[in-house]
Amino acid sequence: MIPIIEIAKRALDGKPMLEKEYDLRVFSPRVQELVKEYGISYDPDILVPSDDGLADSIFKAAIDLICDVGVYCKDTERVIAFEEKEVMNELKTSFDHAVFGEGMEQRTLLPRTPESKQKPWIFAGAGGVTVSDESIFMRLVENYARRIPIANAITTPCLLSVDGATIRARSPLEIEGSIRTVVLGREALRRAGRPGLPIMNAIGTSESAIALASGLHPDFGLRKTDGYMVAELAELKTDLDLLNRVALLQSLNVPIAGIYGPIYGGFAGGAEGTAVTSAAFHIQGILTYGASWTLCFPIHVKYTSSSSPELIWVASAYAQAVTRNTSVPALYYNYTAAGPCTEMVLHEFAAEFIAGVSSGASIETGGVAKGKYFDYLTPIEPMFAAEVAYASAGLKRSDANEIAKKIVSKFKDKIPDPPKGKRFQDCCDPLTGEPSKECFDIYHKVKKEVTDLGIDFLY
Repeated sequence: MIPIIEIAKRALDGKPMLEKEYDLRVFSPRVQELVKEYGISYDPDILVPSDDGLADSIFKAAIDLICDVGVYCKDTERVIAFEEKEVMNELKTSFDHAVFGEGMEQRTLLPRTPESKQKPWIFAGAGGVTVSDESIFMRLVENYARRIPIANAITTPCLLSVDGATIRARSPLEIEGSIRTVVLGREALRRAGRPGLPIMNAIGTSESAIALASGLHPDFGLRKTDGYMVAELAELKTDLDLLNRVALLQSLNVPIAGIYGPIYGGFAGGAEGTAVTSAAFHIQGILTYGASWTLCFPIHVKYTSSSSPELIWVASAYAQAVTRNTSVPALYYNYTAAGPCTEMVLHEFAAEFIAGVSSGASIETGGVAKGKYFDYLTPIEPMFAAEVAYASAGLKRSDANEIAKKIVSKFKDKIPDPPKGKRFQDCCDPLTGEPSKECFDIYHKVKKEVTDLGIDFLY
């Protein structure tokens, strides 16, 4: 692992460059050159490719990309550079597992490979979507733990406010919100009878390093066996606040994730460039953060969701590239276009996770309704998504492709104008978090459809 002090030195002393120059004259043209050089091509008729050569070409292009353009530090306006030999050595000696949870809930996150029968890691819950009050937060987290027995870890919501005051970054409200997120999450898991479950998005409410640090005190309930995410910025960037988090977390000897959302239709270009960039981000997390796991969530620049056919191909192709060629576990996270209590949202989860899991990824259940609207989430979506992901282990990529194509045909034309769905308050019991009969009817209907297509659910 490259010491964080060395990364900081490169961020301070590296080649100076304006961000616009990095984006337009360095990163973007090099991505397109590498796509052509390696003959990487997206076939619209294929969602889940079965070509190992394609996966390996994407990975080789990603290595070249990170070596050629480096990682840009936004604060210092300098490039953190890496030599190819250094990159290859780091990949050979990187982490190959991470341990999370306590007591009976302790589990080991392991790398997977395409078509592996090994069950994916199930990181289930809100995906960091915002909720308007603490009671909704509690009901959701408690229901995630109770209703998703195959969950290995929980992802909590973010809080919108503290005692009625909207949280603002780098203010005392953010500090208090971060602390409450931890306290509430741990108490909800205790009430569900699963106090040892890890909270793998650590403090979803914290947007700054100081807010993260505030919630790390053991009095509030975070543990070394929880998960700690550090963002990688689009495209192939970081900043000093993020590196500050890494410095703190590495000193505490906790598992760090590099998390990133490459933008389809942005500087990375189309599907091919977005896949190469996604794989390069995986490598960036290992190099700059010492990541023991990574999380990818590609986003469509127009639709701000990830369920379009092009991005399902990206998820599959990138996952195959990094799981075939590195030992660091890779997780995939999605943003659905549709909202809760709709058939479309479950179809989106099914198509994306069938593609991702069959391609070697584990999963975090993603942001519903693009993650844009507070309170637009229920326990049903992550419960269904977890069950689909678990059942997709061992699926042949060719079979996954056919199943995913049939599911995508049900919703792809609705992506530009998806149904918003219902808020938690409108379709769940506010006292218990129990989803409505309408939610369960939709869940059972879509689950039967997916079963009929060949997915063998555990229960």
